[in-house]
Amino acid sequence: MPPEPITRRALNRALLERQKLLRRASLDAAGAVEHLVGMQAQSPLAPYVGLWSRLDGFRPEDLATLITGRGAVRMSLMRTTLHLVTAADALALRPLLQPVLERGFRSGSPFGRRLAGLDIAPVLDAGRALLGESPLSAAELGRRLAERWPDHDPVAMAHAVRYLVPLVQVPPRGVWGSAGQARFTTVDAWLAGRDAPPLDLERLVLRYLAAFGPASAMDVQAWCWLTRLGPVVERLRPRLRAFRDEAGAELLDLPDAPRPDPDTPAPVRFLPEYDNLLLSHADRSRVIAPGHRERVFTRGALLVDGFVRGAWRAARGGGDPGLELELFEPLGAADAEAVGAESERLRRFLAT
Repeated sequence: MPPEPITRRALNRALLERQKLLRRASLDAAGAVEHLVGMQAQSPLAPYVGLWSRLDGFRPEDLATLITGRGAVRMSLMRTTLHLVTAADALALRPLLQPVLERGFRSGSPFGRRLAGLDIAPVLDAGRALLGESPLSAAELGRRLAERWPDHDPVAMAHAVRYLVPLVQVPPRGVWGSAGQARFTTVDAWLAGRDAPPLDLERLVLRYLAAFGPASAMDVQAWCWLTRLGPVVERLRPRLRAFRDEAGAELLDLPDAPRPDPDTPAPVRFLPEYDNLLLSHADRSRVIAPGHRERVFTRGALLVDGFVRGAWRAARGGGDPGLELELFEPLGAADAEAVGAESERLRRFLAT
């Protein structure tokens, strides 16, 4: 059948529905993190705000307990960036994304060039052994490696281990109400005795579509940074439904995935910095205008009627936190009132 036309607004509502942003969902923290195929987490507390915006009755201790109990971990995955994932997904996703981390080390960072001529394998083995014994910071790891390889850059050697060996950041880093230096140990040490079925590329694409579709092969690649996914998507085509967006691009989707009416009301939502909603498509116009992209990410994003209309951050200073809010365009009276009400709810959440 020929692809069905689909508007930008319809794509927006489909994305919001699958991201649990049209209405707060009755899911636990582990179920939500797994459905979203992880949450960007280089800002340690960002996933808490992301889940607060998505889940009914979410409490910070729900996620904190999951992390301290090793039911979820923070590790480098999609786009080589730090993500919060369930323990099962840590084991299933990391081997599949190893080429992304290798490419990031060798060509996407300066560290590979700094170690040119050094046999990396013994460095990785030594780093794996050191971190398996006890969690270390990157600086601590670099100093320990420099004892054996004194003529090479300790920072670059530590980053070689961080990129190429499956590692997790350990608590108290990433635990609500706690603070701590970023320290790492190996996945094998932290999740010893656990197992998860391997994830193949086709299953990865299907899970992406469930959380971010309708989408193209280029969208999937923009999300995970794996390459040459076109043939994978083509193999799945008989199981998928085709659409054509307003720019003429073909998008594929799970046949029975939710695609709400484009006129479905979308409530005001506050997203944390680097939220995957804004990073997981090659064409992000379904949720953010091109001119606004550089104005968020290091700050949180404000959604009004489903689209990014402003940026926010928690005000610095002690005591009860306020919010610093920048609107990208004027709002009508009803939207402004809704933004005020939701910002007050977020302020009370952050105050905990």
